[in-house]
Amino acid sequence: MGLGRTLVLGFIAGATIVLGLPVGRLRRPAPGLRAVLNATAVGVLLFLVWDVLTHAWEPIDAALGAVRDGGGSTSAVLGYGALFVGGLGAGLLSLVAYEGWIGRVTARAALSPSANAPAGLRVEMSERRRPTGVASWSVARRLALLIAVGIGLHNFAEGLAIGQSAARGEIALATLLVVGFALHNATEGFGITAPLAGDLDPDGSPRRPSWAFLLGLGLIGGGPTFLGAAVGHGFTSEPLSIVFLTLAAGSILYVVTQLLGVAARAKRPDLLAYGLLLGMVAGFATDAIVTAGGA
Repeated sequence: MGLGRTLVLGFIAGATIVLGLPVGRLRRPAPGLRAVLNATAVGVLLFLVWDVLTHAWEPIDAALGAVRDGGGSTSAVLGYGALFVGGLGAGLLSLVAYEGWIGRVTARAALSPSANAPAGLRVEMSERRRPTGVASWSVARRLALLIAVGIGLHNFAEGLAIGQSAARGEIALATLLVVGFALHNATEGFGITAPLAGDLDPDGSPRRPSWAFLLGLGLIGGGPTFLGAAVGHGFTSEPLSIVFLTLAAGSILYVVTQLLGVAARAKRPDLLAYGLLLGMVAGFATDAIVTAGGA
């Protein structure tokens, strides 16, 4: 299959992420619904962690099997293992460092200048301390961005699989992968925007994200599928796949811990359980479609 058709497949697989984005525009959902939405997003993300780590481990498992059978090299096992641990650590710890930086910026902005300072100086200091960019966003928006980044890394690896299958002439497999990944991405779009449902301003009024903001998140999360298909069509690289999959797993793990903290504040363990179950079932159901087709 040519590059043009491969890119079309990558676009289709990634574009369905927009189907779940309207959830972020919900205005003042009931607390129970908000808890279920948050928990369902966690369920979807937990499935993705399992999914990406399973695929990232496959080359290591194969290398270990080759060593056991006497035809492999321990250097391959150690190399893949180092990439696995390094990618997982980088994905997880980089977000820890990033959130720490955001916290320090926000804390500095919260410090008020001395009441004894001249009025002009107090205004100047307040303006200088005011956070800008991502640091000025609400916690819900920052969470949505982090989820989009983690899912984007995962979708780049999915795009690699599409591109590699198309380049080898496995048209049926490539098409089936597109169908399965498109279904996955529809649920992932919901996972990205679920934290935005019911986001409030400091005065308690609803903060509804613009469509441009939501589409930007969709581009971050779904666009890498298209890029991965283009890269995968050109060459095959198991090390590259391991790196992107483990980076995705580490970043998604961090986001899951944040969302679980949000869920704990709701004090509704029953709704947390229902949402977790719903999200994980949705993830495994879409994965089953790909498996049933022989992919």
